[in-house]
Amino acid sequence: MNQQLTISNLKVSIEDTVILKGISLAVKPGEVHAIMGPNGSGKSTTAATLAGHPAYEVIGGEVTLNGTPLLELSPDERAQLGLFLAFQYPVEVPGVKVQNFLRQAHQARFAEDESKQFKKVIDFRKHLKSLAAELKITPELLTRGLNEGFSGGEKKQLEILQMAVLEPTYAVLDETDSGLDIDAIKKVAAGVTKVTKKHKTGVLVITHYKRILEYLKPDFVHVMVRGKIVKSGGPDLVDKLEAEGYKDWNEVTPA
Repeated sequence: MNQQLTISNLKVSIEDTVILKGISLAVKPGEVHAIMGPNGSGKSTTAATLAGHPAYEVIGGEVTLNGTPLLELSPDERAQLGLFLAFQYPVEVPGVKVQNFLRQAHQARFAEDESKQFKKVIDFRKHLKSLAAELKITPELLTRGLNEGFSGGEKKQLEILQMAVLEPTYAVLDETDSGLDIDAIKKVAAGVTKVTKKHKTGVLVITHYKRILEYLKPDFVHVMVRGKIVKSGGPDLVDKLEAEGYKDWNEVTPA
């Protein structure tokens, strides 16, 4: 089996406007890939398409996860297969406790793996508290409503806890650093690194800025402009973008 998340010549439109014009990349287990680019280049469209958002129409190309075609699966099936998406703006769900939400998510993720199931609620809660402690997340958050009254940093930390609970094969982090101060970025990045190393999770992080990448240490960096990846390279490409911005890349005409 081909062990990687493979995006091949992916083309996507929304409301008859073509956003992605044929992007290709492959993320192997344990690798961290970063996609950077100016606003409107298609970065978040990539994340939403991988997750199965119904507003985005795939008009060409394919995506496979460890050899399994992904695009024909429902969002739930993609998640069960091991794909995780951290949203730029996590949704607030008043009245639904974090610990109950995460238990339901865990049961759905591992519905076909009895060895991963917890027979008793108390056993799952012990497991959850242990993960929260590893990630240095305040236990009090677990008994609150999902994202209800949470700060931006708390919302993003909770998503990393969810990532730890679900043990994804591949994770897509859509501007996880958006709106966070430097301390929150460090904490989130440390959590992602722990989960990635523990489960050999392949990570695709979408960001505008260098800050979070200083701590996540990407193996590969891709520059996306107007729906195409126009340049791929190593971590040094981040420094070039930070120093020079996207002006030169905007002048590149995607093939």
